[in-house]
Amino acid sequence: MIAEISKQYVADKNSFTVFPYTQLDATLWDEFIAETPMANFLHSRRYLSYHAERFQDISLLIRDEKGRLVGLFLAAVDLVNQKCVVSHPGITYGGMLRKDSLCGEQILEAFEVVRRYYAAQGFEKLRYKAVPYIYHQSPASDDLYALFRLGAVRYRCDLSCVIDLNNRPLASQRRQRGLNKALKQGIEVKEGTDLAKYLWVVLEDNLAQKHGIRPVHSVEEILYLHSLFPQNIKFVFGLLNSEVIAGVVLFVSPLVVHAQYIASSIFGYKFSALDAVFEHCIEKAKAEKARYFSFGISTENEGQYLNQGLHQFKREFGGGGVIHEFYEIVLKS
Repeated sequence: MIAEISKQYVADKNSFTVFPYTQLDATLWDEFIAETPMANFLHSRRYLSYHAERFQDISLLIRDEKGRLVGLFLAAVDLVNQKCVVSHPGITYGGMLRKDSLCGEQILEAFEVVRRYYAAQGFEKLRYKAVPYIYHQSPASDDLYALFRLGAVRYRCDLSCVIDLNNRPLASQRRQRGLNKALKQGIEVKEGTDLAKYLWVVLEDNLAQKHGIRPVHSVEEILYLHSLFPQNIKFVFGLLNSEVIAGVVLFVSPLVVHAQYIASSIFGYKFSALDAVFEHCIEKAKAEKARYFSFGISTENEGQYLNQGLHQFKREFGGGGVIHEFYEIVLKS
């Protein structure tokens, strides 16, 4: 019933028009997201271009009745189901990127225009990867309300662990002991890019042994991305006798410092190297006025399994749970 009311609302108002994204829009796109409260460098065309050939991009520009650009809809064809639109399969979260002026009932209308467009192209469903609230530079969850009104179903929910740097509880005694152990063993923490290839050896070994997978990015790709975004992608290493035994790759956005990759060798675990690495990262993030430090998700199988041990390890640094929400909308009745 609500969906039918929404359709009538859109038909009466007809305030928005969508246009397929082309490469000619890249500069306009990146200028626009720089002014939106829920976007960051992951949503830029500069970032997405590094693996653009892997996806069939079907993003949209949303214009109002006066032709002004008011929103972007970041999307590509699902790699598994060619009848499905995903916002966006190449990044962790995406969705409708907009200025504060596009809010409330207007977002509902804009969603309906997007919905009708993709349905007319022959797509049958849309999967929406909402931007977690911690990345919002100002409150911007109107899209979740619009999804509810459109009858969207939450098909996945991931649990991440995040420290509020303005209100961080004390680290657990176990983490404090781990930090003291690392310092006594002479663990050195270093930043830069020169040791990235050694960290990748540790990371690839970790992922192969624990999950039978490889990192999403190769070392060449992550270094290339760093060259494009030197202020947004950071490498932090834990060294013992000048050898990399642990480390993280950080993705830095206006409010959040996020641990994109975490790795430790057998010696790294033995000497609690990650305790020293994380404490360094957390304190630096706070000093640089970030609001949150994110350890990333501890869930697998589309949220159906929680690695409790991993989640607890992250929580012991003073973190709490933040969810990543995924919704699905049927495009054709």
